[in-house]
Amino acid sequence: MRRVAVAVAALAAVLCAAGNGRADDFGRWLAEFRADAAGKGISPATLDAALTGLRPLEKVLNRDRKQPEFKLTFETYSARLLKPVNIERGKAMMAEHAKLLRRVSDRYGVQPRFIVAIWGIETRYGAIRGSTEIVPALATLAFDRRRSRFFRAQLLDALRMVDKGYIELADMKGSWAGAMGHPQFIPSSYLAFAQDFDGDGRRDIWNNLGDVFASIAHYLRRHGWSDARTWGRGVRVPETVRHAYDSMRAGKAKGCRALWQATKPRSLGEWQAVGLRRLSGAALPAVALDARLVMPDGAEGAAFLIYRNYESLLRYNCSNLYALTVGLLSDAVGRRR
Repeated sequence: MRRVAVAVAALAAVLCAAGNGRADDFGRWLAEFRADAAGKGISPATLDAALTGLRPLEKVLNRDRKQPEFKLTFETYSARLLKPVNIERGKAMMAEHAKLLRRVSDRYGVQPRFIVAIWGIETRYGAIRGSTEIVPALATLAFDRRRSRFFRAQLLDALRMVDKGYIELADMKGSWAGAMGHPQFIPSSYLAFAQDFDGDGRRDIWNNLGDVFASIAHYLRRHGWSDARTWGRGVRVPETVRHAYDSMRAGKAKGCRALWQATKPRSLGEWQAVGLRRLSGAALPAVALDARLVMPDGAEGAAFLIYRNYESLLRYNCSNLYALTVGLLSDAVGRRR
């Protein structure tokens, strides 16, 4: 028993030393980051308020390693978000805010149903916005090696937001990955795309639905959205194409990795010629439009033809599970057939 106790004590000492070493490493990193932030113009008052006593959050690293888009099938992921209660709530939001959504749509050229669908997927129409403190979360991810460069930039932008008075530090809360407000914008997206729709001098994505809707629409528009088109559609695929799907995939290229899973673009006429049809069995639209085929769960799963607007959805979140679910929710709340 004595040997066991000694061994346990030794192990505890090693773990404690490792923990202290990690804390020391974080302290050194934080001091270097603070100097860099000061050199980039962040005020001493903001740095003192935001960084004093900061510690990494282990729960944030755990969430980073277990993101649902990495673990779930499309069938499971979409079923969680396309529940009847979420669809009915979306329809109610479409009706309740119809005039405001139409004004936003007219200004930015994005159909209301897509604005509402993103709102619904991101925060369940504003009901679930996250309570994690943004600065500690971003500091944790910036210190971590997996995506340190990206999150270091986000942390700097978060401090810029506080420094410029866009939000109080105490109110800067959201998701574990730094996303905030109704549209779940990360700091760089807020600075680049958030909108002051009502002209009150604030870009308030936390409390002002006009600013929220306009910010979502502006983001999509700036990433190539066209209100002349939709996102895509579910399709029937013949066995010959299913068997050939893996060899048809685009593979590695620049841009969002989710597109690697899709095929290269072909015209709708070409897809029609090889046997693809709408889910109803009807012919594909007879329009001059290119589309990619994507089957997120593999050659035996659900199949979709995706258009250029789909790539704008991927800029919001580079995941086929996410973009397809936004598209399907937009169809459901907009009663598209």
